[in-house]
Amino acid sequence: MEYMTVLKELSELTGVSGREYGISSYIANIFREYCDKVEIDKFYNVSGYKKGSDMAGKKIMIMAHHDEIGLLVKSIDEKGFIKFTNIGGIDSKILLAQEVVVHGSKDVYGVIGAKPPHLLKPEEAKKAVKMEDLYIDTGLSNESISKLVSIGDVITFKTYPFELRRDKLSSKCLDNRAGVAVLLDIMKRLSKLNHNHDVVFVATSQEELGLSGAKIAAYNINPDMAIVIDACHGEIPDGAKDETYALGNGPAIAIGPNLHRLYTKKIMDVAKEENIAYQVDVEPGNTGTEAWATQVSRSGIPTILISIPLKYMHTTIETVQISDIKSTGKLVSRFVSEL
Repeated sequence: MEYMTVLKELSELTGVSGREYGISSYIANIFREYCDKVEIDKFYNVSGYKKGSDMAGKKIMIMAHHDEIGLLVKSIDEKGFIKFTNIGGIDSKILLAQEVVVHGSKDVYGVIGAKPPHLLKPEEAKKAVKMEDLYIDTGLSNESISKLVSIGDVITFKTYPFELRRDKLSSKCLDNRAGVAVLLDIMKRLSKLNHNHDVVFVATSQEELGLSGAKIAAYNINPDMAIVIDACHGEIPDGAKDETYALGNGPAIAIGPNLHRLYTKKIMDVAKEENIAYQVDVEPGNTGTEAWATQVSRSGIPTILISIPLKYMHTTIETVQISDIKSTGKLVSRFVSEL
């Protein structure tokens, strides 16, 4: 698999939470190359089923969300400027001077503007920027923009993925398109490995809005165990050392009371046997991931959490290292084949 190319393509797709219909079709088409059956449910979860060799085998679900954060049109003023709100967790500080795409009846390009520093009053200059003070300028009048854009239309960031040194990629929504890339890698590896159990790969929707897709998928599929692939905070100069993980040192395997102890130990043992580098993520409570929703579905699903270190989460320059994606795919595929 050409990891860099696949990840670039995935990150350029639009899939804001609640509006994942386009990306779900794209992912379903890729799933069909490796899976025996592929389905898209009413919430745009994409499920790919891969049969195991044992007719009496169990069902393993491997999950990664495919939605992204974005913005939503709130109003259009008399001069054509668009006011907006957020979909998912967005810090207003990252919004100034961003290029965006407003997805109306046709795509409209715009920029997020705000009062220049020269025009700020002294008391204003000391305050943090508020989303309600920002606006999108498309260059169109109210009459023109109102023919193309409606209240409730979604807005995405207009960014392009670009490569950094040492096999790193920077782009929007690598949280969690990197996880989707891992799903594809696992599928490809398992096509060359014997695995006794059935595997269901799920690219889930609306994770950024409260884990909705995971709740639906876990309930409907009802697996015997689940593996959740997500992103964790990458190591940065001012980040807490016990809450961030180095890029290039492999995935972070979570341990905690909500995660299955025996399966977690098993995947760590597999990592050691296969000489796959990994890090340990201590999660004493809510992981903030789909593992939290999955493990309490129905009568309970044994769940483990594997995370890809990612810098600058929920910005337009999220950054991952390709080797961590390869390591995660290799680790999970080996784990599944040994169950």
